[in-house]
Amino acid sequence: MTASASSSSRPFLNRRLAAFGTTIFAEMSALAARTGSINLGQGFPDTDGPAEIAEAAVRAVRDGRGNQYPPGPGVPELRTAVAEHQRRFYGLTYDPDAEVLVTAGATEAIAASLLALLEPGDEVIALEPFYDSYAACIAMAGAVRVPLTLRAPHFRPDLDALRDAITPRTRLLLLNTPHNPTGTVLTREELTVIAEIAVERDLLVVTDEVYEHLVFEGSHVPLASLPGMRERTVTISSAGKTFSFTGWKVGWITAPPALVSAVRSAKQFLTYVSSGPFQYAVAEALALPDSYYDTFRADLAAKRDLLADGLTAAGFEVFRPQGTYFITTDVSPLGEKDGLAFCRSLPDRCGVVAIPNQVFYDDVSAGATQVRWAFCKQTDVLQEAVRRLGRLTA
Repeated sequence: MTASASSSSRPFLNRRLAAFGTTIFAEMSALAARTGSINLGQGFPDTDGPAEIAEAAVRAVRDGRGNQYPPGPGVPELRTAVAEHQRRFYGLTYDPDAEVLVTAGATEAIAASLLALLEPGDEVIALEPFYDSYAACIAMAGAVRVPLTLRAPHFRPDLDALRDAITPRTRLLLLNTPHNPTGTVLTREELTVIAEIAVERDLLVVTDEVYEHLVFEGSHVPLASLPGMRERTVTISSAGKTFSFTGWKVGWITAPPALVSAVRSAKQFLTYVSSGPFQYAVAEALALPDSYYDTFRADLAAKRDLLADGLTAAGFEVFRPQGTYFITTDVSPLGEKDGLAFCRSLPDRCGVVAIPNQVFYDDVSAGATQVRWAFCKQTDVLQEAVRRLGRLTA
């Protein structure tokens, strides 16, 4: 056998990633494009964010700011703006020079954090269903994911089950609140118990808070604001969801210096730096007045209600979210038993694309009939989607 024949007969992808093929988002977005369907699958807005922020990016390019490599930790203006944002909204004080790190979106922040903080064999407890990059990043770090399943219809964490899941090999908790895809917002009471467990068991915590400004019921409480948590928590957020510039890929972490230094050690060998001119624009975005955040949230709340009402009328069981811009539904009332098969057939049936939640579960049966819909779209697009979905019960 020749060398070329031998190498072509074995898989090239390492075994840690062998279970991860093309993401469901790529598959369903391609299906939307092929069929001309309305894409309520992948979570990206169909309109740009504030014009003045787009203009700030243009101005940065024209002024030659960020066109070459920006500083490794991020431009000072953005690091200062992130620190001020944490103080303004949550009363948290961070040193912009030592406790803020800019990343290529929240996805890189998650990857760099897990690669930096985990040893092979460490266990990571994560809320299930989990965003797909969590599982892949844990695998790349050689660690073991341990799901804490949020179950319909309320999708609340079982904190006794959390205690029971911790072993001597547990290193880290990976939390997401507001939670994608369920829309659950963890309460202060739930987070207080989680904080007590983390302190008691000396665990690190990585929190994905990218939907922090999209809370419709209750309020967002950063875990780092609770007693004993600032020194053990890496808080992640980004500009994409809050300002509707997802393509800019500007994210950040806030954490104590030792944790920031660790994450930066991994991050510098992933992208090193990114999004130079956009960093200056996001610095201006974070300083927008409260009226921007209030209007943005109110607009998304109205769209949530529009789509939720339409899905209910179309025959779905609807779990109205407390936050994010996703709605989870159950397709069982329509006589469906497999959310993945349902989503693959939906474009041909009525010209709409959604995402099957089962791909976010280790325990596929727990989400087998759940489907996620994005409502970060123009009102007339959502209205047309609702009209098309009405065909399911016509």
